[in-house]
Amino acid sequence: MPPLTDLVACPQCDTLHLAGDLPVHARAHCQRCGLVIATSRPTAIAQVLSLALTAFVLMIAAVSFPFLALDLQGRNNSISVIEAVMAFDDEIALLLAFAIAGFIVVLPLVRLGAIIYAIGPLVRGAPIRRGAKAAFGLAEALRPWSMAEIFIVGVSVALIKVSGIATVTFGPAFWAFAGLVVITVLKDQLICRFSIWQALEQQPR
Repeated sequence: MPPLTDLVACPQCDTLHLAGDLPVHARAHCQRCGLVIATSRPTAIAQVLSLALTAFVLMIAAVSFPFLALDLQGRNNSISVIEAVMAFDDEIALLLAFAIAGFIVVLPLVRLGAIIYAIGPLVRGAPIRRGAKAAFGLAEALRPWSMAEIFIVGVSVALIKVSGIATVTFGPAFWAFAGLVVITVLKDQLICRFSIWQALEQQPR
């Protein structure tokens, strides 16, 4: 039985595999379910960091600028994401406001910040920061709860119905959210969690 440190578990079916060095641009698949467990891309971490930084900036823009404007029979109104959240000022709806703000703004920002904090030094070849492993673990734990992309899909469906009775104009924040969804998908496709964990384990503090 090899040491536990030489084993890697498939995140989908928990099958154990023996870890090893991969050739450049190679992929390691689970022998049971076929999921990609590890990849070998020399520039992947730098690309993930760049995408995370871009997504962080887009998220700030998405909550700062107007999200959309409505024109209904000559009456114009524009609103930002923060203003939409603050509109829930009723006691019962206040919990809903906190949930919306948490799932579509706070948790995505925390997750992106944790990724940037954890892998930033790896790109420069510098010693990892204190708490880098915990930060990356937090980012992984928050992944199912970061729902910015689900928010934009839900809003798009709602706007299709609203467009029948009013003129809808998309603001800068809408396009920032749309760009954020694309970048998040690209980042999650590029990221190799096994390689990052391995780099965090090997890199000196």
